Amino acid sequence: MNPTQGQRSLAERVTDQIRLKLIDGEFAPGQRLSEATLSESLQISRNTLREAFRLLSKEGLVTHAPNRGVSVATPSVASIIDIYRVRRLIECQALAQAYPQHPAKRHMRTAVEAALKGRAERNWRAVGSANMDFHVAVVELADSERLNQMFTHLVAELRLAFGLLQDPEFLHAPYVDMNQGILELAEANRFSDAAAALNDYLVHSERIVLAVYARRLGDIAVGAG
Repeated sequence: MNPTQGQRSLAERVTDQIRLKLIDGEFAPGQRLSEATLSESLQISRNTLREAFRLLSKEGLVTHAPNRGVSVATPSVASIIDIYRVRRLIECQALAQAYPQHPAKRHMRTAVEAALKGRAERNWRAVGSANMDFHVAVVELADSERLNQMFTHLVAELRLAFGLLQDPEFLHAPYVDMNQGILELAEANRFSDAAAALNDYLVHSERIVLAVYARRLGDIAVGAG
């Protein structure tokens, strides 16, 4: 491996690390990302970090403004609608055609148990992360590395949209039981029923997110005015 290939590989690994931090809700939409702080915490050079920022910018997860540096992106309403459309296409199909003994069902179970634990502790950030993990597990049922990778990018964008909403309990709490219900259908190998339930779930989730998101943007506009 030549030095250029090694640098590229390191930048990709750093990109994955930062994306996972976004999925876990560690960074908020619009938050400025300090090169000095982040390169020190990740123990990498600023050049490597800048390459990671470039890759994340291509995914729409960060933005760069002259004289202002790099900030976490804020998804638009149009992008949220598109994310949910893609989610219904991918997740529902993966669930409907799942193999009965697929190991991803164990991953789904682990995510549901983590969400239940988080809800009991009123740790809504943990509940949100477990919810994201549940849907990642659903996509794993499709046995497609390309879909897995693409969905990780979608989940990161979606978590950024969630980051603008100021009531995480309202946002995440109802879906703990819904995820558990979908899991129970999948564990009973009732995949068509599980897929139908997931489709209804995603339609409901999209409406809630868009409604709260619109109100939040309206509040920001009023405050700016």
